[in-house]
Amino acid sequence: MDKKLLDILVCPLCKGRLIYVKMNKELVCRFDKLAFAIKDEIPVMLADEARAVSLDELEKLGK
Repeated sequence: MDKKLLDILVCPLCKGRLIYVKMNKELVCRFDKLAFAIKDEIPVMLADEARAVSLDELEKLGK
């Protein structure tokens, strides 16, 4: 994932910072507890297509 793109992308709902999870190819918003998939190097920033993130997953991110 391009570092410059990661620096400017924000959560479409709360406009908060996203955490890049390379292993899952996702961008995670801690506040909204949503993970946005990255498909073919393109982030899918649609709330309807995001998956819910559990508290356990957020704790593992540790950021």
